[in-house]
Amino acid sequence: MNSEEQGAGAGEAKGGRGAQLKHTGLRPGWTTGACATAATTAAYTALLTGEFPDPVAITLPRGQTPSFALAAEELTDTYAMAGIVKDAGDDPDVTHGALVRATVRRLPMGAGVVFLAGPGVGTVTRPGLPLAVGEPAVNPVPRRMMSEHVAEVAGRHGGTGDVEITLSVDHGEEIARSTWNPRLGILGGLSILGTTGIVVPYSCSAWIDSIRRGVDVARAAGHTHVAGCTGSTSERTVVAEYGIPEEALLDMGDFAGAVLKYIRRHPVDRLTICGGFAKLSKLAAGHLDLHSGRSQVDKGFLAELARRGGAGEALAAEVADANTGLAALQLCMAAGVPLGELVATTARDEALAVLRGAPVAVDVICVDRAGTVVGRSTVA
Repeated sequence: MNSEEQGAGAGEAKGGRGAQLKHTGLRPGWTTGACATAATTAAYTALLTGEFPDPVAITLPRGQTPSFALAAEELTDTYAMAGIVKDAGDDPDVTHGALVRATVRRLPMGAGVVFLAGPGVGTVTRPGLPLAVGEPAVNPVPRRMMSEHVAEVAGRHGGTGDVEITLSVDHGEEIARSTWNPRLGILGGLSILGTTGIVVPYSCSAWIDSIRRGVDVARAAGHTHVAGCTGSTSERTVVAEYGIPEEALLDMGDFAGAVLKYIRRHPVDRLTICGGFAKLSKLAAGHLDLHSGRSQVDKGFLAELARRGGAGEALAAEVADANTGLAALQLCMAAGVPLGELVATTARDEALAVLRGAPVAVDVICVDRAGTVVGRSTVA
């Protein structure tokens, strides 16, 4: 991913992501799909002409025309390989700096464009993704981008456009361990992703997209009970409580709203939300983004819940003045006030409100840092 997107649509936008990017001044980046398309274009051009274009320009789905410098190239009688270093801009992307390679070979006329997974690119092993089981993890939009660029290069230089494209990412299998791919059943490496070719820094779109794909995988596998968890501790709790299989666990992180809104449109029979008490107190207070930089634990709100649970004014004042949400919980537990249950029940009601009548039963479990259940709602 590179910075050529400055002024390629983002700068002129009056609203949405482009306006956000212009306001922050953060540098955008390019998706693995854009990098793979650039590498494919350079490699096929070299295969037909004997020369690698460097830099190589491509056209993205929304019309931007970035150029990418080549980081690797190899040309033989039978294939050409080009590599692009992914620049994620100012986005904290685990694939930033990865070398994305495309190796292009000619195929007989009529064969079309065939995609293969090379080292560091994953293969789909479970249903529920936009790719068939057994296919390389190269998503539909990057496939289309590469196919269109192959056709363009073929038209310009007298090729047939029938090629085999093997995509690889140096150290991709290692990098993939920090992604959702193993849980989604994408084994052996990374996915080649991107619908626009552009990554807007700190948009959190990749995480939210992975939540959506997680729901899709769970539904395709026939799971009727899924769990949105804020971290590994809450995942362990849910597995211990319900025996939920790994592919039905959603790494919700801070994005409670993303889980609820997607499940509203793609219902499952039951959703369990499990997380730390403090984070879920934010959901109970009506926050759908639980990140500490975007929402805070409201001790005044917790004090009001404590009053509903029978706390006197002195205890409510202590709760309101507590240093942390966990401290507020401990005060109430010592006094026999069920603050954990009140937070879980209120969070469940907030979740149901976001679901807007979708046929999904919901329960909420609050845990402490050790994974001990400190509050839970009934299923409603």
